[in-house]
Amino acid sequence: MNGGHCGAPGAGSPVLSSCSPQKMCSWMLSCCLALQHLAVQASLLCIFHLLLLPTLPEEPSHAQATSELLARSLFACGISTVLQTTLGSRLPLVQIPSFEYLVPAMVLSSHLSLGASTDRNSTAVASVCPAPHCTVAGSWAASLREVSGAVLVSGLVQLALGVSGVCGWAARHCGPMVLAPSLSIIGLSAYKEAAFFCSTNWGVALLLMLLAVTFSQHLGSCRLPFCAWPQAWGSSMEPSVPTLRTFSVLLPFAGVCIVCAILSHLHVPWESLDLAMAQLSWANSTFHAPWVHIPYAGGWGWPLLTPQALAVGIAMAIGCSMNSVGCYVLCGRLLRAPRLPPDACNRGLCTEGLGSLLAGLLGTPGGTAASIANACTTGLTQAGSRRSVQVSALVCVVLGMSPRLAGFLTRIPLAVHGGVLCVTYAVAVGTGISYFQYADIDSGRNIFIVGFTMFMALLVPRWFGAAPAHLATGWVPLDLLFLSLLMVPVFLTGFLSFFLENTVSGTLEERGLLSELAPQKARAGDHQPHGERGEASQAYGLPAGLRGLLPSSCKAFPCCFLCPGSEEEEEEEEEGSHATEEGTARPGEGTHLLPKPGSGEPQLSRRPSETEMPAWHTVA
Repeated sequence: MNGGHCGAPGAGSPVLSSCSPQKMCSWMLSCCLALQHLAVQASLLCIFHLLLLPTLPEEPSHAQATSELLARSLFACGISTVLQTTLGSRLPLVQIPSFEYLVPAMVLSSHLSLGASTDRNSTAVASVCPAPHCTVAGSWAASLREVSGAVLVSGLVQLALGVSGVCGWAARHCGPMVLAPSLSIIGLSAYKEAAFFCSTNWGVALLLMLLAVTFSQHLGSCRLPFCAWPQAWGSSMEPSVPTLRTFSVLLPFAGVCIVCAILSHLHVPWESLDLAMAQLSWANSTFHAPWVHIPYAGGWGWPLLTPQALAVGIAMAIGCSMNSVGCYVLCGRLLRAPRLPPDACNRGLCTEGLGSLLAGLLGTPGGTAASIANACTTGLTQAGSRRSVQVSALVCVVLGMSPRLAGFLTRIPLAVHGGVLCVTYAVAVGTGISYFQYADIDSGRNIFIVGFTMFMALLVPRWFGAAPAHLATGWVPLDLLFLSLLMVPVFLTGFLSFFLENTVSGTLEERGLLSELAPQKARAGDHQPHGERGEASQAYGLPAGLRGLLPSSCKAFPCCFLCPGSEEEEEEEEEGSHATEEGTARPGEGTHLLPKPGSGEPQLSRRPSETEMPAWHTVA
């Protein structure tokens, strides 16, 4: 089905003859999946701001500042998501300010709060926002501008890492013994935040988790006969939609929010008072925010570039780059896509760097990075579409231009945030554990690497969180750099596992690399035009119209790390001509289900057939 055009069906084409109702169904499903992504994204954005804003020196002088801050973050995330799905890795990934931005930002804001209290004890120091009609002033505005400066620096560093090809090179050298503990720690690193928000009402959080597990696992095959869509690239049609599994996050999310709204309307106390009162000023800011306000650079003053902001920005970039590479691998595995090529990884980091630059210029305290929770939502629901992510990105841009509408997202109960974290990040833990099957987990070498890296990733942040004064080099920016890195579990796991995996001796079988070398040797004598490179190019390659506009200088340094090799392009041209000879058109953008679990999951040593290609893959 060609999702890009709506022309009249051609004669003798049974697929095109039923194009109109299927296109309408596909758009409806895309919008529903976009709403599901938006619910998870809104929950994570609220978590980020609710945890960060109390660490700033003072509260904002006007209540609508919090809603405007959330709106600016939504605007930057929407733009970055469009760039990621169009020019970046091309994976259906939503962009948010991840926890790897939150921890360094809290380290910097805590340092600024300590400095502000010291200044107030001696002499009053105030920084007035220079922008006209500014809604924030004082040390809160100055601290926010310095955190935005760190976000700006992180965007520049991410751009440098992407253009130089460093992250693409590192991703190629990450075997199962690096991916397994890293992805597991990415999921486990959110347990404290999940417990904190669930503690407002464990009953509400458990209800959401119970519904999500029931819909996605126990009732995953339940179908409602109200729509049909193409399951794969062929003309086979699914007779109905596995509704409960496809919307196993959206339906519990909406249902629990409705229950909480009814309880609040009936004046039934159901939320912990201490955290509810902390949220009161945050939620009341909705009624004071304007309906329409287009964000622009420097609206709250330009970011402050200080040595402290520079150090924290570098830590943000390193942590978020490692998190994003892990998210690319996680999303590709959940969608059963081919192996991530280095150029797609580099392009993805470049687009995230551009999004962080935009976020810093807009004055937000967090940049943009790939959302682990949204990627896990795709795996949990077994439904993914690039179009649905792009639709959710456009909705984010619209919400970002209306602080009043964005402020309504703060009405989401805190316990719902905790339930969303528990359900989604658990998928990341399980995906990481699944990589152990490719390595010899009974090897003493591997047992030590896994145990040591995961234990230290949980121990070191807790140690420095309890006593940050233990780290004192004599220069504050260097202290902030080390503290920001050592309190991020993803950095510790990625660094230690990568170092030990590539320095401790071990056989290829122990390291789990034979499963990757066997297909390569088998393909060496395969002369068929359809190879893994062609499949990766179809999944991660730039749109055909955009590739034609690329200049020949794209092959020169430093842009050569952002473009696929000439061999891949020649192979792709062969595949295109082969498809044309057989009369097979490229599929259009649509919302498709992943292959059924009963149909068999492709392993790393087996190349998926044409009917097993990732269902999210569509050509925009």
